[in-house]
Amino acid sequence: MIVRWGLEELPGLLGELGIERPFLVASARWPAPVEVAGTWTEVPSHRIQDAVAAAGGADGILAVGGGSAIDLAKAISVETGLPLVSVPTTYSGAEWTPSFGIRDHDKLMRGGGSGANLAGIVYEPKLTLDLPVRETVGTSLNALAHSAEALYVQGRNDEGDREALAGAALISQWLPKVVENGRDLEARRGLLEGAMHAGAALAAAGLGLGHAIAQALGGRYGHPHGAMNALALPAALRFNEPVAEAEIARFGAAMGTDDPIGRVEELARLGGFERLRDFGVPREALGEVAEVAAVRAGALANPRPASPHEIAGLLRSAW
Repeated sequence: MIVRWGLEELPGLLGELGIERPFLVASARWPAPVEVAGTWTEVPSHRIQDAVAAAGGADGILAVGGGSAIDLAKAISVETGLPLVSVPTTYSGAEWTPSFGIRDHDKLMRGGGSGANLAGIVYEPKLTLDLPVRETVGTSLNALAHSAEALYVQGRNDEGDREALAGAALISQWLPKVVENGRDLEARRGLLEGAMHAGAALAAAGLGLGHAIAQALGGRYGHPHGAMNALALPAALRFNEPVAEAEIARFGAAMGTDDPIGRVEELARLGGFERLRDFGVPREALGEVAEVAAVRAGALANPRPASPHEIAGLLRSAW
């Protein structure tokens, strides 16, 4: 993966990859940063084949936006085999993994897959300056969950650990400053660097139980993935403490605290994320959500096996 900082680096990166006619996947709010062969602005979208047809004649895919735009671009990349360059405008980390989820207009899950041809990333902090507080905090907590889980999932490794600890430190340091002043470019850059490291940790190690729960909730109710991670991560950390106490302590040390779960909850509250009930998730449906979460890849890679009954208990604790 080629990583560059600054939007002015995008033309050179595309040239380095041999991409002369990129197909842009971005919502209408993002103008094309370079000359493009075509544009798809329906984000999110489950009309993958229509998007693929619209990309005819392109020799690469360019995604500008958050996780929905990048995931859609990944799906197009899989269908066409074209290389994908992402310009993230949130902290979701979607740009780092070949897997994707597809949602419809109502943001309900309509499928997913893997195998995107990831080629490059360009980070531009200026594109995050107008990101609202809730989206800022939600996608940052998604990134923080990447860091936390990379330290203890079955796929953990030394490279992932380094990236995870760097990401956790930067997110904990800069997220409160960004919430205080969203136009602070230095703070936005620091937070984006943290998300970059967390995304690299995700790519190196994979997901755990917290993400499995967040995915099950988001897929069923259409709630933002970041917000669901903000609520699921503390419960998952508590569940994993008996088998991953040292790893969770390292996570806390990176954030500058001896109470990592409390720090995660504190950061989540910056976005107003406190209880599942605030999102209208019905208590009586938590058992069904738990059944879905229990068979997701993140749950299966968790260091401590979690039954649907146990996951339902975690969901009730967050409800």
